[in-house]
Amino acid sequence: MPVNAAVIRGVQKLVLYETRARYFLVGSNNAQTKNRVLKIDRTEPRDLLIIDDKHVYSQQEVRELLGRLDLGNRTKIGQKGSGLSRAVSAHGIVGFVRFLEGYYIVLITKRRKMADIGGHSIYKIEDTTMIYIPNDSVRVTHPDEARYVRIFQNVDLSSNFYFSYSYDLSYSLQYNMTLLQMPCDAGETEELNTSRQDSFDIFEEEGLPTQVVHSLTNEPYAKYVWNVRLLEKVKDIVHPDWLLYIIHGFCGQSKLLIYGRPVHVTLIARRSSRFAGTRFLKRGANCEGDVANEVETEQIIHDASVMSLTAGSFSSCVQVRGSVPLYWSQDISTMMPKPPIRLDQADPYAHIAALHFDQMLQRFGSPIIILNLVKKREKRKHEKILSEEFYPAIINLNQFLPPVHGIEYIAWDMARYTKSKLCNVLDRLSMIAESVVKRTGFFVNRPDFYCHTLRPDERWGDLGGKVTPNGRLQTGVLRTNCVDCLDRTNTAQFMVGKCALAYQLYALGMIDKPKLQFDTDCVRLFEELYEDHGDTLSLQYGGSQLVHRVKTYRKIAPWTQHSKDIMQTLSRYYSNAFSDADRQDSINLFLQVYQPSESKPHLWELPTDFYLHHSDTMILPHQRHSYTHWWTDGVLTFLPLPYDEAPCEKNRRKVAVKRVNRYDESIDIYTEFFKPYELTSFDDTFSVAMTNSAREFMPKTVGLDPSPFTVRKPDESAKSVLGKSSKEDAVLQRKTAASAPPPPSEEQISSSSEDDSEEEREEDGTVSQRSTPIKLSEPSDSARAHEDQPQQRLPPVRETYGLNLLANPPDEDILIYHRFAHLGQNQHKVERNDDTKKLDAVISLAPVSLFPSDSIYEVLAPEVDVQSRGVFECHVQTGRGWVRTLCQEDVLMYREYIKNRYM
Repeated sequence: MPVNAAVIRGVQKLVLYETRARYFLVGSNNAQTKNRVLKIDRTEPRDLLIIDDKHVYSQQEVRELLGRLDLGNRTKIGQKGSGLSRAVSAHGIVGFVRFLEGYYIVLITKRRKMADIGGHSIYKIEDTTMIYIPNDSVRVTHPDEARYVRIFQNVDLSSNFYFSYSYDLSYSLQYNMTLLQMPCDAGETEELNTSRQDSFDIFEEEGLPTQVVHSLTNEPYAKYVWNVRLLEKVKDIVHPDWLLYIIHGFCGQSKLLIYGRPVHVTLIARRSSRFAGTRFLKRGANCEGDVANEVETEQIIHDASVMSLTAGSFSSCVQVRGSVPLYWSQDISTMMPKPPIRLDQADPYAHIAALHFDQMLQRFGSPIIILNLVKKREKRKHEKILSEEFYPAIINLNQFLPPVHGIEYIAWDMARYTKSKLCNVLDRLSMIAESVVKRTGFFVNRPDFYCHTLRPDERWGDLGGKVTPNGRLQTGVLRTNCVDCLDRTNTAQFMVGKCALAYQLYALGMIDKPKLQFDTDCVRLFEELYEDHGDTLSLQYGGSQLVHRVKTYRKIAPWTQHSKDIMQTLSRYYSNAFSDADRQDSINLFLQVYQPSESKPHLWELPTDFYLHHSDTMILPHQRHSYTHWWTDGVLTFLPLPYDEAPCEKNRRKVAVKRVNRYDESIDIYTEFFKPYELTSFDDTFSVAMTNSAREFMPKTVGLDPSPFTVRKPDESAKSVLGKSSKEDAVLQRKTAASAPPPPSEEQISSSSEDDSEEEREEDGTVSQRSTPIKLSEPSDSARAHEDQPQQRLPPVRETYGLNLLANPPDEDILIYHRFAHLGQNQHKVERNDDTKKLDAVISLAPVSLFPSDSIYEVLAPEVDVQSRGVFECHVQTGRGWVRTLCQEDVLMYREYIKNRYM
């Protein structure tokens, strides 16, 4: 049966050419062997007229076409260089947008490679350009057009927007790899294109049959795509290669070195484009079940020594965060730091929660586990209002579901545990994470390794999910929420991710048992990756970075962190009070939630955007959702598997299948990544913007275990355990180490929490003012400490190198060195006479080449024997995922290895 492969988009390099009447957009693939042309009319002042030339041009044909266009658009015969001008070069189309005048085209002009997943590159948008399409001679000006353009451009596309030409970022790795394993019927496929121009088969001359592959093209998940509306106008007109879908959120990749073996840890966060907005302006859910601040976070672990999505070893785990799915909001007109929570509408039958969890059952399967971190006990009801409405809604929905697939609810007051001296927050979170991972499992694309039999673990047998012949599937998901879904949620997700990371590394055969300790290089690298992830999401929704981090809950944060938390809180308050309204207008305009029109009031004239996000307030729904049968038909049939990944007819209709040659450029990811057709360098091919690497955390002292799973002391790591600090901060910490106050107590940490109510702040204010007395050192002591500072900073030479460099070397070492130096002098000595007998000791520098003829005039390739050719073909097949059967010698060699290694 033919194998499946993902399609690489054929438009990756774009050049926009301009004439007075048209724009010509020429797009080509990476090798510039296939070119397509879009014709955009500039004579229409308001409408968008695009003609897609279905013909695929070669490089020579494009040059001839552009030459004819240049010649035909000159105003005078014999005039040079004014017919066709080159406007801009780009890497993709974000979309087309119109306000009150004509249409604009938004192009990606700069990109940066952020991650690599099995040869599939993920890029971050670095810069864009916005070009007005109609000509100035037909332009109908409007006085408010410039203001709409400024509001639209307020959405910074160079800030955390990502795309890929060959990997669908709107879906998880589990979905993308399950799609490649889906059987394709012959009736669903298109005919094979046998043109020699499109593909070249190296085995065709050997008389072997042509190898056929099914190329799959799937519709993206619109919920996590941010330019769906911008491409909606041209979606049915142009070829799919022109459509480039972008996501918003976070993407970071770090490299973990396990004794030199590279393992990539990738974190991808997809922010929902529905009911999107800023902190106090978007709370709860809308009428369609879409919640505010909904982000799907996926951590991917893969062995980077094998660069193939089919032949490599991959594992992923998905989590979700989102606001409480109720009708609730907070009024910010009072200018209070914490506006009171109010329930806008009563929902006795949990209609909104039913729509939300129906979406989750379709995408993730069961069980859906809810981790609610809001407060339970307050003197004045604030966060408790949400818990009192959320829990009855879950009880109401569960009575109609089968008990085995019911929604699980875990309520835990994390802020109260933080203030308690008898409880450890992270220990409790670790217990919750262990139970969650055992219930949902995670995705692995390989069956169990033999090392699991050699080093069994009792926890491995209790792991949930679904076991398949190809590996494991994650069934269900953890949904974490607090009030803002920022600080507490990020710490809880980190602990669940840390637990899942241990199981993932164990599943891939990297560690002996599924358990990772704090203060190891692996966990420190993972913690910094999650902190960058939390800071980015917090800036997008709350306007500032995280206030409380993992170190805060571990009680190891430096004493300078308290002032930084205060600054972040002030920054968040300023952003929420003064700039969130403008940011919300920009998001509404970019997502086309609001489309300007002459007959409607302007965006800045609307008193609220409530009616834009709640469509049922303007138009009555045609059919009402059932209160008892609240899930989509067919969802329960495939549970615990997600309905979106089920092999049903509805999902198969979403996939376009085409039969192509195995070596076709549209699916050849090897050629796409390494570009053997051009001269490349390592810096360009492997230029991934790594967030961190294990080398930054490995100890620099000789003699310590370089394993990333060894617990380090704070002074053993190359990177400080206290986090990322500047050189000035490090010097300041060293100078004040003797007189520094202790870290803030539990009461101080909780009193500065951005989720505490005002009464608790007043209570904790008296506690936070009590600080430990600081013992001031005498001037002589400080001067002496300052003099001893270089000796404290530099370790002894004996400890670093294992020997004393100040002492004279022994005589035996001196003799060995003299012999070595004498040998080197004899090897490079050249006698200046004609006696060839004395030149025996001279190194021969005659060129040695296997080429029979190798010069600047001609090169004759050497003959390759049959055995070498067989080895090469076997290597190529192994890289493609076609592993040959083991011969008798290989089996005996493996048995001998196992016998010597483990018996």
